[in-house]
Amino acid sequence: MSWAAQTIAIAAPPKPLPRTLVTRVAKNPTGLAAIALSPTAAGKIVVDRPTTTTISRAELRRARATSVFGFRYSGVKVAAISVPRRDAADFGVVRAGPDGHLIDAFLEKPPDPPGRPGQPDEALVSMGNYVFDTDALVEALGEDAADDGSRHSMGGDVIPRLVREYAAHVYDFRQNTVPGAEPREAGYWREVGTIDSYFDAHMDLCAVHPVFNLYNRWWPILTHVPPDPPAKFAHDDDGQAGQAIDSVVSNGVIVSGGLVSNSVLSPGVQVHSRSRVNRAVILNDSLVSRHAVVENAILDKHVIVAEGATVGVDKEHDRARGLVVSSGGVTVVGKGQVVPP
Repeated sequence: MSWAAQTIAIAAPPKPLPRTLVTRVAKNPTGLAAIALSPTAAGKIVVDRPTTTTISRAELRRARATSVFGFRYSGVKVAAISVPRRDAADFGVVRAGPDGHLIDAFLEKPPDPPGRPGQPDEALVSMGNYVFDTDALVEALGEDAADDGSRHSMGGDVIPRLVREYAAHVYDFRQNTVPGAEPREAGYWREVGTIDSYFDAHMDLCAVHPVFNLYNRWWPILTHVPPDPPAKFAHDDDGQAGQAIDSVVSNGVIVSGGLVSNSVLSPGVQVHSRSRVNRAVILNDSLVSRHAVVENAILDKHVIVAEGATVGVDKEHDRARGLVVSSGGVTVVGKGQVVPP
C-alpha cells in the first residue's frame, strides 16, 4: 500500500493550488500533508512547512534526510547522481554552475547529454527527488497551471522554470552518508523503472557482500512485515533436501526438496521437490511445482509453474507462449498466470 493510500483526513492546502498538477491534499497521523499528483506528474509530495519533498521516480536507495533536506536555499533542491554519459539520455540532466550548487541548465532526456566538467564521460542526472521551499512550489505550480504551452511536467516544465529564475540548486548524492554503511555502498542508487533494472536491483541483494546491504542495523529499512511463519526447508519423499544458496528468502516460504540459487523469494512462495530456481525474482504466494525450472525470470504474485514446466530456459518458447521477455533476456510471468509444461 502506498503512503498516500494510508492518509486519514483531507486537509486544506497552505494556499489554493492549481488542479492541473495536484489532485488532492491529505493529512496523515504525523501532521505532514501528502499531495497526490495527477498521472501526468506521477509521484508524491510531502509537505512540512517551510519545505516540501517530492518523490517522482521508481528507485532504490538509502538517503539520510538531514543531508538532502538541509535546506539552505529558497526555491528547489534537486538530488542528482553521476551516471555514464551514454546512459544519461533517459533522465533529466543537471548542469551545475561554477559554485557547484546553482543549476544553470536542466535538460529533460536530452539526446546528447552534456558531460561533467573535468569528467566528460559522466553526466549528472536527476534522481527524481526534489526538496522545495513550499511557497516557491505553490507559486511555480500556479504559474505552470496558467501556462497553456506547458506540458505540466515536473521535470519538463516546473524545474526548468525555477532554473530560469535562478531558484534551483543541486544536491550531489555522492555526499550522502548513512550510519553503518561501508565505503563501497556510497552513492548506491538504482532506477528501477524497467524490467532489467528491477531485476538487476534484486540480484544486487543476492551477492555474498551486497552493495545494498539490508543487514545494516544502524539504518534499518522499516516496512510492513506480514505475520507469516519463518521460512522452512524440508526433505521431499526421496530425501532430496530443500536448499537456498546466495538467495534472499522471506517469511512464509517453503522450499521442499527444491534447489534455489541467486534468487529472491517473497512471502508465501513454495518451491517443490526436484525443481530448480536460479536467478529469479518470485513474488508473493507463487508456486513452483515438482521438476519445474525457473531461471532468469520474474514471477508476479500468485503464479503457478506446473509440474515439469520451464520458465526462462528457452526465450523463444517463452515468447511463443505470450510471456514478456525483456531486452536483457529476463522472462516475466504476469500475476495469477499458470505456466503449463
